[in-house]
Amino acid sequence: MKRAYCLLLLLFCLVACSTIAPSPKETVTKYYQARNVGDFKAIQECVNDSITITEGDYVMPYDGDSFYEVYKWDSIFQPSYKIVQLEEKEGEVLATVTLNSLRNEFLRNSDMTCKFNFSFKGQKISKIAVMDCVDADWATWEKERDSLVRWIDSNHPRLNGLIYAMTMKGAINYMEAIALYKAEKKCT
Repeated sequence: MKRAYCLLLLLFCLVACSTIAPSPKETVTKYYQARNVGDFKAIQECVNDSITITEGDYVMPYDGDSFYEVYKWDSIFQPSYKIVQLEEKEGEVLATVTLNSLRNEFLRNSDMTCKFNFSFKGQKISKIAVMDCVDADWATWEKERDSLVRWIDSNHPRLNGLIYAMTMKGAINYMEAIALYKAEKKCT
């Protein structure tokens, strides 16, 4: 009987140790690891059923389906994320992250370093606030984007609105527009 209690106690300790919730920093790390490998199921394990992303005055609330649509849009640009620093304060995480994507490369803002504030509900991410992109060259970003949009309007109007369509199809159109634009510029 004593042996059975010892085994039960050992089993209880093993189960309790294996169910320890990750810290907020660990959750943010897992979130970016999942984004880097394109594992949306792992991303879902890190975020609440609903998540809000803010950037300046823009507030974008998402449920699971709409967050998946934005994820698919982003994935077309083949993003990569490198965590530079994580700071935890009062249950929130301030993450400094270097990001790159095919879209950023085209807009001449490769390896852009941004700060994000992650808020949590329970053990999962409920809000991501884009704080600042310290080395972003927004003037160049806008110039390149506007040049592409004007060129598409004149040469391939079927792709109009590509910068506003945050769907997988919108991202595919964006990449097609970039390829057409680059090919045209290479020929001239």
